[in-house]
Amino acid sequence: MVERHSGNRTRWRLGALATLLVLVFGLGLSLPPRPTWAMAEAMAGCAPTPSFIGLDGRRDLEIRRAPGAQKIDDYVRRSNLRLRQLAEDRSFEPDQIVVQEQPPFSLVGILKSDGRFTPELGVDDPAGACFGLSRQQLALRYRDDLRRAISTYRGTHTPSAWLKGTALAALVLAVYILWLRLQGWLNRRLRRHFAERPHFVMQGLGRLGVAGFVEADQVRQLMQWLRQVVHWTLVLVVSYLLIPLLLGFFPPTAGIAEGLRGQIRTTLLGVLRSGVQAIPNLASMVVVLVITVLVIRASQAWFRAIHHGRIRLPGFYQEWALPTSRLVTILFSLFGLAAAFPYIPGSGSKVFQGAGLFLGALAAIGSSAVTTNIISGLMLIYTRAFREGDRVEVNGVVGVVQDRALLVTRLQTPRNELVSIPNASVIGASVVNYSFSRREIQQPVAIATTITIGYDVPWRRVHTLMLAAAQSVEGITDEVAPFVLQTSLNDFHISYELNAFVRHPDTYRQTLSEVLAALQDQFAAADVEILSPGYHAIRNGNRSTVPKTVEPNG
Repeated sequence: MVERHSGNRTRWRLGALATLLVLVFGLGLSLPPRPTWAMAEAMAGCAPTPSFIGLDGRRDLEIRRAPGAQKIDDYVRRSNLRLRQLAEDRSFEPDQIVVQEQPPFSLVGILKSDGRFTPELGVDDPAGACFGLSRQQLALRYRDDLRRAISTYRGTHTPSAWLKGTALAALVLAVYILWLRLQGWLNRRLRRHFAERPHFVMQGLGRLGVAGFVEADQVRQLMQWLRQVVHWTLVLVVSYLLIPLLLGFFPPTAGIAEGLRGQIRTTLLGVLRSGVQAIPNLASMVVVLVITVLVIRASQAWFRAIHHGRIRLPGFYQEWALPTSRLVTILFSLFGLAAAFPYIPGSGSKVFQGAGLFLGALAAIGSSAVTTNIISGLMLIYTRAFREGDRVEVNGVVGVVQDRALLVTRLQTPRNELVSIPNASVIGASVVNYSFSRREIQQPVAIATTITIGYDVPWRRVHTLMLAAAQSVEGITDEVAPFVLQTSLNDFHISYELNAFVRHPDTYRQTLSEVLAALQDQFAAADVEILSPGYHAIRNGNRSTVPKTVEPNG
């Protein structure tokens, strides 16, 4: 029994050892071979930035290490001069470039018709190690590259090639000029379109539920600015792309064109790579913004239903619906922006952080007065002091409320003046609302005016005349009967106050003027003198102040 268990343990250990050996062997096969000391020493002399040998600015041969102890810059410069000499020598054929072995070098040179060999390039083992090749393989690559460079140079430096390049350049320029004219026409067409149809963008914003945050003029100006930006961006991009295209038609500038195309290609690939990497973040940002827009539209629809009376909430007045909808929209918008901000490409960069600090500093500088007015505006909304369309008096200014914003309240006076009063001033003043009683308790608002009559006139007669004056005015309603109060017994006269109720608060000032005129007519017709504080000191036999001629309704 003991032997059986011992045998099992032995087999288990052998199996584990075999498994471990297989894993190690497989891992060794899967890992790249470690460079030997000789390879590492050879690669240590490779230039970090390769140099190139070529014609007309092209990069035909890549050089990472000069043979022997030569400097790579001097070696490349001499090789470029020699290559141009060979290319311009029409008696020389590219097939004469061959490779011969002279250890420790593989020589790339010219084999003449008489069998003599002239070396031009030398390739040693360290140079091949820079490319991960043997020196023979690198020498053969250089041979093929030299043959190709000379053949290309001769093929492009011919009269027919120059004529062909000139014709293609003229054609491209003609197409470019035609495109510029078409682009200019389209730009002018869009400018007129934006100017003549200012509300087409607002309709789209209205469907998204954000039209209340902007005005038509602002949208028009923004669209015109975007139009100019897109127009000039297209012009500059196409003009820049035209430069390497034109330069590539002519042999001396083909290398410059290739360099520009390489820059454009690198830039586009970088932008494309960044765009692909940003797709998940952009998708998340779009999802957050779509959800935010849907929630905003749902909340706006709900508050509109409250505003129109289709939904009723106990203790929540209908006039609160639209202001509350704006506040909820702002809160949801801020929440959506905060949720989407981490997904914006570059949101964690120093630029975004600096912009955030700058905006925070601006907000801290100007937040005191702004916050006070905003809080005051919210208090005015939810204390129901007035609403748009009400006739009110604030700080001695009488007018109709045109706008009740978060920062200011705007009143239109009877003289069609627009008075903007900061909400902080409104909340600290007494507000007289002439429209409140008719709207809330279905009762008319009263006007009151005081006149002084001497003690020689019976008070009952004065009451009769004042009531008759009120009843003769068309703007005074008969819903509530007017009445007269005796407010004080002065030294030389009695103060009488007439209270009459206006039919409509919008005619308050006009009705008050008509009541004062009617009082003058009634007392003049009854030969009763309306005294003022100035008359009691000079009553020494002077004539009465009652007009001699009374014109009815005058």
